[in-house]
Amino acid sequence: MEIFLSQVLPEAPRAAVIWLLLLAVVIAAAAAIGTDRGRSWFDGDGRIRRAALPDAPPAAATERQELTRYADEVTVAADRAGTAARRWRDQWSAAAEEAATAWVAYEMAEAQLRRLDATTALPAPRTPRTPAEYAERERHLHRSALAAYWRGDLTVAELSDVFAHRDGWDPRLHPVHQEVYLARRVRDSRAARHRAAVDREQAAWQEAEAAAVAARSLRQEAMEALARLTAAGGRAPEESAKLLPWSTEPVGQPAARFV
Repeated sequence: MEIFLSQVLPEAPRAAVIWLLLLAVVIAAAAAIGTDRGRSWFDGDGRIRRAALPDAPPAAATERQELTRYADEVTVAADRAGTAARRWRDQWSAAAEEAATAWVAYEMAEAQLRRLDATTALPAPRTPRTPAEYAERERHLHRSALAAYWRGDLTVAELSDVFAHRDGWDPRLHPVHQEVYLARRVRDSRAARHRAAVDREQAAWQEAEAAAVAARSLRQEAMEALARLTAAGGRAPEESAKLLPWSTEPVGQPAARFV
């Protein structure tokens, strides 16, 4: 026994140290395993989410998406601008036709006035200056003014002046002079209408020009966007079929004014 103790006791501290080291290793391993399990359990939702969500698209796919979106938007804008340009062009065409019609009406009134002015060079027929004669002259003036009103050559206000014998409308004048004065008023009325028609035509021309410029710019931008999309491997949107050739050239020149 003494021999055993003498052999074991000197080795006891070394054995204790070894056992303590082994125990520390075991405890550390157990702690590490527990930590990994905890992390795995706590990160379960994250791993599930990452598994469910698709991978981030590559840069090329993102670029195609952006190009497709932009090409679609600018194509729609170009189509709307083209529609607006065509509408303004039609309005300008209608206004130009109206101005041309007003000019023809003015020329006819001017020619009629010149013919009547030529008759005033001759002495007017002498008629008895009786109440019946003046009453007939007044009726003649009213009939002529009403006829001009129904033709659209006099306004309601002007017709009212005729019956009220205002603004130069004199029922005592000889019918020849009445016709000259009426023709002059008709000529002036048609001239004013022509000037108003020219103003409308020029305003429509300016709008049509601006719309055509905007449409050409947007159409060019749309074509370039579609070219970039095609080069990137994308497919043109359905709206690109609307970019068929259509006229966005200047609409011409507005009618000339006259004095």
